[in-house]
Amino acid sequence: MTEPLTGPGWSARIDGRIMVVYLSGDWTVSNDISQTPATAALLARSEIDVIDFDSSSLGRWDSSLLVFLSTLLEASRRRHTAFHHAGLPRAACRLLDLLPAEPKVALPRSAEGPIGRLGTWVTGKWSDSVALTTLVGETTLRAGPALRGKVRTRAADVLAFVYDAGIAALPMVALVNVLVGGIVAFVGAIQLRRLGADIYVSNLVGVAVVREMAPLITAIVMSGRTGSAYAAEIATMQGTDEIAALRAFGIPLFDYLILPRVLALSTMMPLVYVYAAALGILGGYAVSVMVLDISSGGFMSHLRGALGSSDLLLGLAKSVAFGSWIAIASCQIGLKAGRSAADVGKAATTAAVSGIVGAIALDALFDVCANALGF
Repeated sequence: MTEPLTGPGWSARIDGRIMVVYLSGDWTVSNDISQTPATAALLARSEIDVIDFDSSSLGRWDSSLLVFLSTLLEASRRRHTAFHHAGLPRAACRLLDLLPAEPKVALPRSAEGPIGRLGTWVTGKWSDSVALTTLVGETTLRAGPALRGKVRTRAADVLAFVYDAGIAALPMVALVNVLVGGIVAFVGAIQLRRLGADIYVSNLVGVAVVREMAPLITAIVMSGRTGSAYAAEIATMQGTDEIAALRAFGIPLFDYLILPRVLALSTMMPLVYVYAAALGILGGYAVSVMVLDISSGGFMSHLRGALGSSDLLLGLAKSVAFGSWIAIASCQIGLKAGRSAADVGKAATTAAVSGIVGAIALDALFDVCANALGF
């Protein structure tokens, strides 16, 4: 054990290649202890490999202590000295974890070459896929505790997102699906009339709307409206350091930010789908009766004969999958967004596009599976 080093509010003892820094007293801005040039004295000995801390005698502290510790941390990184902060207060450890690691020197894009750029792109996409898969797995594992009320999610947040993904979205969903139902009826009637089978336009409208158009069109609307909003909100929180503050206080981001959005959109999408399917059929009915001169009774009779419970179940399954995908993908895009205003807009655009493309891909997968199973 060597002779101890001392300074205002701290002392250090060196035992072999390990230095233990003892913190004592109050570390507040009024004391101004952090301005003491202690880094050079603490790291003056070249044989030091590890820095440990003992804060058992530490009193009140604020950002003054963090300035001291961050300066020491940066200096230890330059010297490649291990910095063990297990002996510090837990809140201080969390705040120190938010400090960026030592920046890596990156080659200019012109110096990377095409193979290097391709490798960077592949690595980035792989990292995004891993992060998204992790989020999907965490959502699946947390679904059970969420239903039993064993998560740290505020009911007020869930209700707010339910309103936004449900009641607030009904006018736009209604307008789009009524028009789509009318278009399906009109285009279908043009082709069926050539065969003298225009009465079967109700069969086409019912099956197309319930199985395909209502869940898919609703997913596209919700992706552009709700998914992009989720990504923009979380990206804005990223830029204003709200997410960093949540991590510092130990608040689980998944329970606070992601789970309420996933629950709200996954729960409301089936209800909105049923509403959209009814209005889509109504749009097809209006065009058939008012424009195509098909009787109301004939339309409804053929519609009842064409639709089955399997069509509705398939549409409901699609809507749940679409809602979950849009919410999870949008939250993940928001979490990885940058901190500038341009990054917020980019996150919103990327979330809308990813939600639409993913919904179409899932729809194709559902149809292939339904065909294989005979639905």
